[in-house]
Amino acid sequence: MVDVGANTLRLLVAEASAAGLTRIREERRRTLLGEDVERLGFLTGEKIERSAEAARKEVRRARKLGAARIEIVVTSPWRNADNGRDLVVALEHATGMRVRPLSEEEEAELGFAGAMSRARGKQEPVAVCDVGGGSTQVAIGSRERASWLRSVEIGSLRLTNRCLQGDPPTQGELAAARAEVAEALAPLTPPVPSVALATGGTARALRRLGLGQLDERSLARAIETLTELQTASRARHANVDLQRARTLPAGAIILAGLQALLQVPLGVADGGVREGVCLGLLEAEAATA
Repeated sequence: MVDVGANTLRLLVAEASAAGLTRIREERRRTLLGEDVERLGFLTGEKIERSAEAARKEVRRARKLGAARIEIVVTSPWRNADNGRDLVVALEHATGMRVRPLSEEEEAELGFAGAMSRARGKQEPVAVCDVGGGSTQVAIGSRERASWLRSVEIGSLRLTNRCLQGDPPTQGELAAARAEVAEALAPLTPPVPSVALATGGTARALRRLGLGQLDERSLARAIETLTELQTASRARHANVDLQRARTLPAGAIILAGLQALLQVPLGVADGGVREGVCLGLLEAEAATA
């Protein structure tokens, strides 16, 4: 499957296994569609064309790898841009495939399903938090199905562009970012989960820094460390590319806000939206076999 997000276009090729899903190949290409959305309110022709060409190449790669079913999904860029439908049309024209634009609820459901597919433990209810570049999804429910789904229009790229322009960011910018997150999350009144998981690039980057459990103290320390460094040094410290290094503090601030809202530590999930989509494709393939 190909996932077109605010920061990145990603490919995941997977097959069914006893564990539920085995990854065959993963690729990513930075497209930064969310920068256009935040700055202009629409997607420039250049960004649309670049994303469509990237999707074409990844679909071709998936076919060469023997993928029996391929799906292209688009998350926040098509919802938030005035001309988001133009992106969908360009992707379809470039790939010759129908594209699935995800609603906020669908994105939250797929993230929940993907996280649960690779999660252990039996405690319920479970919360899954997915911090993307342009939006953040929260889903809570039993391990089989999410019953409470919400999306907020704040993500790591969007928050960075709005508040964290300094390199490194100033204390005033950090305070503004925290206030922005608090305002975005204030309308949410989630049921209290027993356990919570975080999925997405920010959570995985923090795990590589040794944070297997994201609680109030560990997130505060991580934010302090990351925001003392300039982007290039942060990239080396966290072993991420420069663009992820730029948005990592914002993503961590959003996760801190979510952790405070849910009042339980966040584990780091091994699956998310892409795994959720692949599971659906494998189920469809099995049903027609």
